[in-house]
Amino acid sequence: MTCVLETEIPGVPKHQGKVRDVYDFGERLLIVATDRISAFDWILPTGVPEKGKILTQLSLFWFDLLGVPHHLLSSDPRDLPLPDGTDVQPLLGRSMVVKKTQVIPIECVVRGYLAGSGWVDYQKNLPVSGVKLPEGLVESNRLPEPIFTPSTKAVEGHDMPIAYEAVRDQIGAGVAEAIRDLSHEIYSKAADYALGKGLILADTKFEFGFEGGQPAPESIILIDEVLTPDSSRYWPADDYEPGRTQVSFDKQYVRNWLLQTDWDRNSPPPELPDDVVANTRSKYVEAYERLTGRKFD
Repeated sequence: MTCVLETEIPGVPKHQGKVRDVYDFGERLLIVATDRISAFDWILPTGVPEKGKILTQLSLFWFDLLGVPHHLLSSDPRDLPLPDGTDVQPLLGRSMVVKKTQVIPIECVVRGYLAGSGWVDYQKNLPVSGVKLPEGLVESNRLPEPIFTPSTKAVEGHDMPIAYEAVRDQIGAGVAEAIRDLSHEIYSKAADYALGKGLILADTKFEFGFEGGQPAPESIILIDEVLTPDSSRYWPADDYEPGRTQVSFDKQYVRNWLLQTDWDRNSPPPELPDDVVANTRSKYVEAYERLTGRKFD
């Protein structure tokens, strides 16, 4: 099974992110999810076969289910004026044709459970993106209610937590309130749905943009990927137990393996062993199949 680690469309401007290759076709973009995988802000030299297809198909599923305005137009790259000679095969199954928007520079994180960086901050008696949580919580605790914990959207380096008040100052009260409320609405709907499939949606990240370039609350639409294992933390509900780290349907398996090596996180990361790649892929496939009720083929 081969990996698509990079794509190429001759003559079309491309921005390469950690996982996605984004091609600019004027009013539309082509977002291609590769099989690259990142950890600790490094792109790893080893890919995970078909990971990009799994992420894309899951995003397509959620865009259809959520019923909120979004940027998706098509999943077929041939709907765009591709240059003659373009090899379409590597693009199929992992592409989204989307509206180009004015991106709102805020990562909209909603947490329903205390995990990840939120748990790290809580242990230091720090607020989580400006939100003060009750005392006495343990790792993976369900929070009294989901909290909005935004972060900056960094072009390079780490995204940094930011308090809601700072978001309001940066993008205006109306837009800040709209993306906060939309984030809560989508998280609530997705968490309820996932729980019905036996999965806890512990936290997730959304991105939004202004359709038509009009920076107003009524122009906000959901963009980027949505509710995939790369942007969300899913736990099996039947194994959930507060007070410990949970089994997770994401790249935590890769992170755990890297933490057991002597890699210093400041030099190029090592190749992943075959069993780590296979187990990571199986986690992504299982998340897709449990959420959609479909066989991944």
